[in-house]
Amino acid sequence: MPAIVSDRWICPTCRGAADTLYCPTCGERRRDPRELSLAGLAGQVFEALTSVDGRLLRSFRTLIAAPGSLTVAFVEGRRKPFLGPVSVFLVANVVFFAVESMSHGLVFSTPLQSHMQDQPWGPIAQPMVTARLAALHTTAESFAPRFDAAVSLHARSMILLMAVAFAPLPALVFRRRGRPFAAHVVFSLHLYAFMLLVFSIGTPIPQLPVLVGGVRSTSQALDTVLSITLLVVCATYLYHAIGTVYGARRMPRALATALLTAGVAAIVLGYRFALFVFTLYTT
Repeated sequence: MPAIVSDRWICPTCRGAADTLYCPTCGERRRDPRELSLAGLAGQVFEALTSVDGRLLRSFRTLIAAPGSLTVAFVEGRRKPFLGPVSVFLVANVVFFAVESMSHGLVFSTPLQSHMQDQPWGPIAQPMVTARLAALHTTAESFAPRFDAAVSLHARSMILLMAVAFAPLPALVFRRRGRPFAAHVVFSLHLYAFMLLVFSIGTPIPQLPVLVGGVRSTSQALDTVLSITLLVVCATYLYHAIGTVYGARRMPRALATALLTAGVAAIVLGYRFALFVFTLYTT
């Protein structure tokens, strides 16, 4: 590249002369020699990990520290400071499934044996699996590994359905607020993004004994404590988010929180059952 003389430089893309930071012809940015240094490359790595135009960390900090504020910002049209709701949800989804894979978590990637024995729908699942095995002329031993691999894949690709399924609930509870349905969808996306981050913290806990030479915990008591804790965290988030987004007063807000928290729990269980059925009949 020709040497820069004074303040003028030659655009490497269109070969035109320019004296501004960006080429007026094609928009190429003036080359900074520091970009080819180790310090420059380290700076680019830091920027990639900490910001999408500064929005990534800001979005998740707001999601966690100020429940509902991200939804209000999007509804009011403040797009520039934050990632969009779908992007926030998808990033949280990537984080969750990365953690679940590394910690061998089973929040949504529930194996066939667990569906048949440990889930509330076990009595229904057992005859369904028996009939499916007979139709495929196979055994549980050979079918289970295929099912377990497939359900993990489907859990990642279909998880957006949970947020979509939840959206009618706040739309119904707050129907007198006159909000467009899309605003309730945004609220749902942010709620489930938050829940995925919470799952990311809770999922590795049963795996902690492995760090000291033990085996993964299968304690039902631990699962119960984690489930209750997650519901409490969800209810706390909802209580504050409802006040911010919908402006509900204290007592109506508490009732709405209870209803929506129950809805979250039902949809999580429903999603897991739907994954079981879908995977069973497509594998």
